[in-house]
Amino acid sequence: MILSSILSDGMVLQRNEKVGIWGKAGADQAVQISFNEKKYDTSADSAGDWRIHLDETEPGGPFEMTISAGGEVIVIRDILVGDVWVLGGQSNMELPVRRTLDLLADEVKDVHFPWIRQFSMPISYNFHAPQSELPGGGWIAATPGDVLNFSAAGFFFAKEIHEKYRVPVGLILTAVGGTPIEAWISEGTIRRIGGYDDVLEQCKDDHYVTATKRADEERGNAWYARLNNTDLGLKEGWYNESWDTADWQDFELPGSWAGGELEHVRGSVWFRKEINLPESMTLGEARLKLGTVVDADDTYINGVCIGNTGYMYPPRRYPIPTGLLKPGKNTIAVRVISTHNTGAFVKDMPYRLLAGGQEMDLSGVWKYRVGAVTAAMQQQTFFQYKPTGVYNSMISPLRNYRIKGALWYQGESNTDRPAGYSKLFEALVADWRSQWGIGEFPFIFTQLANLGEEDDSQTNWAELREEQRKGLLIPGTAMAVTLDVGEYNDLHPQDKKTVGQRLALGARKLAYGEDNLVHSGPMFKEMELAGDGVRLRFDHTGSGLVAKGGGELRGFTVCGPDGVFVPAQAAISGDTVIVTHDHIQQPVHVRYAWANNPAQANLYNQEGLPASPFSTGK
Repeated sequence: MILSSILSDGMVLQRNEKVGIWGKAGADQAVQISFNEKKYDTSADSAGDWRIHLDETEPGGPFEMTISAGGEVIVIRDILVGDVWVLGGQSNMELPVRRTLDLLADEVKDVHFPWIRQFSMPISYNFHAPQSELPGGGWIAATPGDVLNFSAAGFFFAKEIHEKYRVPVGLILTAVGGTPIEAWISEGTIRRIGGYDDVLEQCKDDHYVTATKRADEERGNAWYARLNNTDLGLKEGWYNESWDTADWQDFELPGSWAGGELEHVRGSVWFRKEINLPESMTLGEARLKLGTVVDADDTYINGVCIGNTGYMYPPRRYPIPTGLLKPGKNTIAVRVISTHNTGAFVKDMPYRLLAGGQEMDLSGVWKYRVGAVTAAMQQQTFFQYKPTGVYNSMISPLRNYRIKGALWYQGESNTDRPAGYSKLFEALVADWRSQWGIGEFPFIFTQLANLGEEDDSQTNWAELREEQRKGLLIPGTAMAVTLDVGEYNDLHPQDKKTVGQRLALGARKLAYGEDNLVHSGPMFKEMELAGDGVRLRFDHTGSGLVAKGGGELRGFTVCGPDGVFVPAQAAISGDTVIVTHDHIQQPVHVRYAWANNPAQANLYNQEGLPASPFSTGK
């Protein structure tokens, strides 16, 4: 007898619904399930497939389920009955709690929510057909240790729902970093949208996929072999505890290679710094916070490698082995590997040594020397990014598992081509709802956070946010605005608590029937000319509009007939905003928070929820 891996110990079943349990047995074999003091019987068909629908069950647990067929018995233990939510998208949905500890460590310290569970879908793809079964995975509970592996946004969402309604919450994490929205849409829908036929056919060629992956692996191995064989720092041991750096050059850390002699270096650059520690900092637990490094690093203390990271996004937080630090002089050496980007120690990140309950700032002057110069590494092909692949392998196999709704956090990988995203999103929602076949279940999504320097000339993220805002036209949807929780220097902002809470507000409104709840910040509704200005009306004004922090309303621009947008004056008037400009007597359109990082935007409702960016133009 074969069961899907999601039908396993610790699972959460959807409450108050006729939940399906399915599997494979021998042809025409009798199958029996015992669950919650009830028995259910059926027979497998000629192919061995069977399905039983359980009666509606009130929330609670833990329960056991016994499944019998042909003398074989499977027992599934520690089952809860509550609400099940699918977590879809890319890396900001995938981002685990352990990656948010700089900000949220106290929030998850000693956490014990055994009624919050997560099933993580293994990353896989298939370009031939929707798949029926999962390649693996298992359920974990939000208890010390395992909670660090939860989706951070998902955990804080589930915590809100669990504490509000006192029911178990099951999360199915099916997110893959870097995936564009097209990867999560069915082939039939993608073909109807058009423009993807060539790549679809190419990915159906198993020989092409296998050969490309093999070539990528061989090329990457060869690149690192050349680098390591020519790296003078590895040959001579520049990581050793003692090394004469008198002829090395100075580098102000943090900082970028850009604008200096290192800008075009692809290969390795070594950095060293000597520090003096009091004995009190050599006792107890110790950790090195090395900010974020572009692209990869190997980091040593006193000649011992304490950690390495192979790509640019994860924060470097390396535990230091007990006894490695010593009173007096200690040496930190960092080998930075630039594979294809301009190297950097990213600014405004923590660069500190934490030891013995004390901290030492590591920013400032370091010594550096180039270890090896190579050609840039050719980028590999990520097949999980291709259209339909993860839909077939990571959405389709879930279609028999009853859910309450879906949460979606994606869009970063579509910011280079924002036009048309709203149509793709509409297609995705329709696909997923068709897949589960349970009607217009709640679909709650996250609008992209702020990112990048405060520069109004970069607007592709603003354009994508506007496309996301159009998603609210789809029935049964809600959007969590997050333009105030991003970090200008990090694609993966750590404040997933706020994200989870705002997603939960949408769920409370759509899925739990809190009709009077203010679940959203102000959303642009319509505009009308008002003398020489424009009056903007909003939905979701709550108890009233406010300029967060007091003072003037910021973040608005206006254009006249020439279509050139310029900063405008804006003032709250009741539940509307009046936008004017001294030199524009015929205003045509208004934009709000129209930048990749609209840090100055400050329109909120009194419930503390930010207004969505918008453009009144089509």
